[in-house]
Amino acid sequence: MVTAQAHAQALPPAGTAAGTTVSNTAQASYTVNGQAQSTASTTATFVVDRKVNLTVIATDTTPTSVNHGQTGAVTRFTVTNNTNGTQDFLLSLSQLVPTGILTGTDNFDLSNIRIFVDMNNNGVYDPATDTATYIDELAQDTSRVVFIVGDIPSNNALATSAQVGLEATVAVGGAPGTQGIALVPTPLNTVNQDNEIDIVFADNDNDGLLGFDALRNGRGWAYQTYDVTTRNVNLTVTKSATVLSDGVSTLNPKALPGAVVQYCLTVQNATLLTAANNVNLTDVLPTTTTYVPGSLVVGSVGTAGVCLIGGVPVADDGSTTGTYGGSYNATTRTVTATIPLVGGGSSVAASFRVTIN
Repeated sequence: MVTAQAHAQALPPAGTAAGTTVSNTAQASYTVNGQAQSTASTTATFVVDRKVNLTVIATDTTPTSVNHGQTGAVTRFTVTNNTNGTQDFLLSLSQLVPTGILTGTDNFDLSNIRIFVDMNNNGVYDPATDTATYIDELAQDTSRVVFIVGDIPSNNALATSAQVGLEATVAVGGAPGTQGIALVPTPLNTVNQDNEIDIVFADNDNDGLLGFDALRNGRGWAYQTYDVTTRNVNLTVTKSATVLSDGVSTLNPKALPGAVVQYCLTVQNATLLTAANNVNLTDVLPTTTTYVPGSLVVGSVGTAGVCLIGGVPVADDGSTTGTYGGSYNATTRTVTATIPLVGGGSSVAASFRVTIN
């Protein structure tokens, strides 16, 4: 099983806010002819520059479980602003699986896939509330949950796992309600100006959606896996009754008193690739019938409620050992049959006989 991954580490606090003016004056003391004197230096002033950093992680540490045909499947990420200033964050996603970057099986893509920001900070996707597609004015050393929402295909029985990546890019902040543009670092060869805010990319997770971006790029990413874990199958049980003999006609027996009737229960699993395990059938006989001892057979081929061939005779007292099981309880007039497995797209039947009182 592939777990969610993040290419980032926990970081220390971002520190003094960018744009903070730091001023300092030194003092000098001395004596002249025995008299104490002092003088102040000129004031040195500089502005704290912007140290750009961030982390992006998958909020959930295990894959997101989904079913075929599920709409609005949600997985969560957390974006943390480790920059020493309030910033916007641009968000993008990818379903690409670059070799050596994302691991595990990826054999389908989600449709209608979108990004939304957790606007009320409750960690739960609320479609009516969580409509923003970028993070607005995230204070330093604070985090915001981001949702990726998409639909799982229903027409791909082989779809088992999909990976999605979220990339966050640090952007200009300071204008609430307006999406800032991506930050651009101050050129490395630019001499530091004491009265200007230089922009320095300090992230070092060597990431980006494809994993090939240069170090210190003002971007962070993580990925999460959607695993198709079918929680139910399309299981149906069809029951039929066939008159085998009536003591009168061998060619066309009727349901007369004393006639022998065979009940057939066919279990059909219409969900491909997913088995139903430990199927237990329970059938209480009508009071107008009497169970034929030793007539229970489990594991035969059945279709449309008709038992055809094969099967294993099962003892009425449940003492039979083997693949199939079952019993008949005369007190409760109940027939049971146990089928260990009904494979996806297959069927297994059980049958027993009664006489009409």
